[in-house]
Amino acid sequence: MALLEPKDWPALRGGPAKAVEPATGRTLAELTLAAPADVADAAVAAAAAQRDWARRPYAERAAVLRRAGDLVHRHAAEIAEWLVREAGSVRGKAEFEIRTTAEECYEAAALAHRPLGQVLPSGAPRLSYTTRVPAGVVGVIAPFNVPLVLAARSVAPALALGNAVVLKPDPRTAVCGGHVLAAVFAEAGLPAGLLHVLPGGADAGRALVEDPRVRIISFTGSTAAGRGVGALAAQHLKRAHLELGGNSAFLVLDDADLDAAMSTAAWASFFHQGQVCMTAGRHLVHASLYDEYVARLAAKADELTVGDPFRAQVHLGPVIDRGQLDKIDALVRESAAAGVRIAAGGTHQELFYRPTVLADAGASTGPSSVGASPAYGQEVFGPVAPVRAFGSLDEAVALANESSYGLALGIVTRDAARALELADRIPTGLLHINDQTVNDEPVAAFGGLADSGTGSRFGGEANLDAFTETRWTTVRATPAPYPF
Repeated sequence: MALLEPKDWPALRGGPAKAVEPATGRTLAELTLAAPADVADAAVAAAAAQRDWARRPYAERAAVLRRAGDLVHRHAAEIAEWLVREAGSVRGKAEFEIRTTAEECYEAAALAHRPLGQVLPSGAPRLSYTTRVPAGVVGVIAPFNVPLVLAARSVAPALALGNAVVLKPDPRTAVCGGHVLAAVFAEAGLPAGLLHVLPGGADAGRALVEDPRVRIISFTGSTAAGRGVGALAAQHLKRAHLELGGNSAFLVLDDADLDAAMSTAAWASFFHQGQVCMTAGRHLVHASLYDEYVARLAAKADELTVGDPFRAQVHLGPVIDRGQLDKIDALVRESAAAGVRIAAGGTHQELFYRPTVLADAGASTGPSSVGASPAYGQEVFGPVAPVRAFGSLDEAVALANESSYGLALGIVTRDAARALELADRIPTGLLHINDQTVNDEPVAAFGGLADSGTGSRFGGEANLDAFTETRWTTVRATPAPYPF
């Protein structure tokens, strides 16, 4: 039996919309978008359902999460087709999302029976302890690029810890990033009212942040949008966990083995058409290897196939829509006009953008190189690998630290100890030595610094902090005496 039935999707008041296949422009399904009134209704229902859910035995909540993980695997073929067609994912990326989403559910199930407090010493004759209690209703705003994982990594732990969730997926991936999870959890036995999926635009997102019944916002998206979410959440005195953009550095030191590194380097910038926040946006390569590195990476880019991932075996699929393609192309063209050399790619057909290598990126005679070429200094969110040479480790550190982002860092070298020492000088939320920047595991804390967000807020123990409140409790045998 099919998991997804459009007749089961909620009839929302924000107007009609279509699930579109970016590779062909075909309509995959008709759906409706959420209006602010839908958000208010969902928050009311979620708050009412959450109280009973929080009181249920932890084993019952954990069982729902385990069944959800099993169902993701059971319906893998159907879910994968939506990820390929609606999100433009290649088959391997879709399979990664399915595996990771199932693991997110299993890890969340384990959260339900973690120790939830501490016994504290006290100067008074009393029992003193802390407990973690559910926050209540959690609002999740998820993006289009890795839609299933980036929704599930907040939805699953929030539910496991006794919360209700209102999820606003990007309307471009409303099915694979939203309705899939609603169907999975409904089949897993999650009680009604605990998970509401409301694909919608900025007005629905604003309503979610402003609603007084929603106590925590978990947002993944661009830095510009995240700033607005964070500011609005602060006005309403609620926590906002922000996982934002990046322009991550990929450092190739002078002793690097280029034969081994080239696959890593290509994956770092071209995985899922570069539409990943951890993508390597700046390849910083020692001058002694620079020319060979550019030539090899360009040759690798030219070898990669780009096309419809549903109908052919390809390395890269389409970017998500015309707006994203125009942004990518403009950044590349402006960089070329500023003197950057297009060593590979730089062309497109429809929404299929060729993997692109930019040589001499960021070259500048001024105090900073980040503004010298737009594709080097900004987050491109496309399959573009800008390459810049450095002469010394001090220069590599200076170049890596020029960016206002602090999400991920990759270092390729034969000397791991030297890489660790170097990394101590480059603030970043994620560090991968002899690996590329696009890495994620449900058991690991995930988050960036500075313009990349508010630190590690997803994965492992970080989920306990993210989706619960801490309550201090004291208990005396008899009422406490006071001076009056």
